[in-house]
Amino acid sequence: MMRYADRPWLKHFTEEQLEDVENPPSVLHSFLEAAERAPARPALRYFDGTVSYGELDALSDGLARRLADRGFAPGDRLAVMLQNVPQFVIALLAAWKAGGAVVPVNPMYKEGELAHILADAGATAIVCSERAWHDYVRATAALSPVRIALTASELDLQTRDDPRVLTAGRRPADDAEDVLTAARAAAGPRPDVALPRSGDTALISYTSGTSGRPKGAINTHGNISFNAHRQVRVQDFPADAVVFALAPLFHITGLVCELAAALSAGHTVALAYRFEPGVVLDAFREHRPVYTVGPSTAFMALLARPDATAEDFASFQLISSGGAPLPPAVVEAFRIRSGGLYLANGYGLTECTAPCASVPPGREAPVDPESGTLAVGVPGPGTMIRILDDKGAEVPFGESGEIAVSGPMVVPGYWNKPEESAAALPGGELLTGDIGFMDEDGWLYVVDRKKDMISASGFKVWPREVEDVLYTHPAVREAAVVGVPDSYRGESVKAYVSLRPGASAEPAELIAYCKERLAAYKYPREVEMLVELPKTATGKILRRELKTSAG
Repeated sequence: MMRYADRPWLKHFTEEQLEDVENPPSVLHSFLEAAERAPARPALRYFDGTVSYGELDALSDGLARRLADRGFAPGDRLAVMLQNVPQFVIALLAAWKAGGAVVPVNPMYKEGELAHILADAGATAIVCSERAWHDYVRATAALSPVRIALTASELDLQTRDDPRVLTAGRRPADDAEDVLTAARAAAGPRPDVALPRSGDTALISYTSGTSGRPKGAINTHGNISFNAHRQVRVQDFPADAVVFALAPLFHITGLVCELAAALSAGHTVALAYRFEPGVVLDAFREHRPVYTVGPSTAFMALLARPDATAEDFASFQLISSGGAPLPPAVVEAFRIRSGGLYLANGYGLTECTAPCASVPPGREAPVDPESGTLAVGVPGPGTMIRILDDKGAEVPFGESGEIAVSGPMVVPGYWNKPEESAAALPGGELLTGDIGFMDEDGWLYVVDRKKDMISASGFKVWPREVEDVLYTHPAVREAAVVGVPDSYRGESVKAYVSLRPGASAEPAELIAYCKERLAAYKYPREVEMLVELPKTATGKILRRELKTSAG
């Protein structure tokens, strides 16, 4: 009888792809080698602007020196709250060069969400857009451990008169420095700090947990370098390849699969601020990328553009989808519109430092004949995936259970949360909370979630976070939030609400109330009023019953 330990998925890889990289160098180390080897090669493209490897090295050196001069010490944390702009990359490399870690923050977060992350991570410094700084970040940061603030002006990087020049911000953001100004003003080389070791913290990536409050997964330099170098080895793109950053860099998928992998190989990363279908298609035409990755919702939006043609995708050698369910119909529709390109599925978590299963190049994922579910891929080289029952025992191939992952990409734990770390990572194996099964060829299928997490457009939403906001409305007595199927987002948020006696509120009012207090992907798209929410005998609201009724 075949066992998971037999790793049947290895048959899908070539001998070259299976070659292990023992303790691969950190992404920073690989970047420095690339900058020394080919300093004139483009590292970043942003609309009409270009930053070479040599320029990116110098700018991140300067910012690292500036951070150190202002008191940023090895082990400190830099929160980076930016869209896909060159300053994100400069700040990331600078923090690593200064011996610190980066805390990626979604720019859509509002005051309460940001305040929790800054306090929990103990962030020493923050980088955000000028607009966000003036709107609310300055006031939020004042109540946090942050003592160094930097801002970025996205528009000033579109220097169309001279595309090779990046200008500094036109004006300082009052008590915060412009990133490029700070990078150029610092005197001397980068701080005299040793290059990061495998076990050093590279990122603290916040993801919602069982308590409903985001918790920080500790992605080490070893976690990132393993997945980045594995991707480079398996994909084997040419040296002058351009990778398009479709997934946001503040998300683990974009940071590892697009940025870290590209910098490790000396490739060029094309940035376009944030996803807008027309802008993305223009970027495809201009930069001719060979690879990108994003949620299925993004590719559905591209398909919906009447001006999209097969020629727009002609340069691609591989396109991957992850972060949200990928219906087989979308794969086929994409194949037709793109001129024959296969949209390759993938599966990963923040705690796996992005991918732990994907479709190998040259393969196509099968569809389960019973459920119609598309396989998410096979475990990559060096990765072990097992399917476990409720007692932690392996179930036979073909039977469903909890997906458990181990390997060099799995995080050591959560930031300052030993109990949650021990529960989620017993013996270093990650219990994902996702339900799935594996066939005897090693293909993995994700069929449900053990937790109540909602995945909307690839972003994770914890119901209690939305419920807590609803409970602050004076008319709300009870609230329960579930995910419901959405043909565009994969899932969208729906809230069930009962009102206080004598109170009144309309669904549109409650939706608007949440929209003002939550990131755009979190607020409910639908609110249904009930006289009473279903409960257990002990008074616990039955979310699952509501989810079933919602269909």
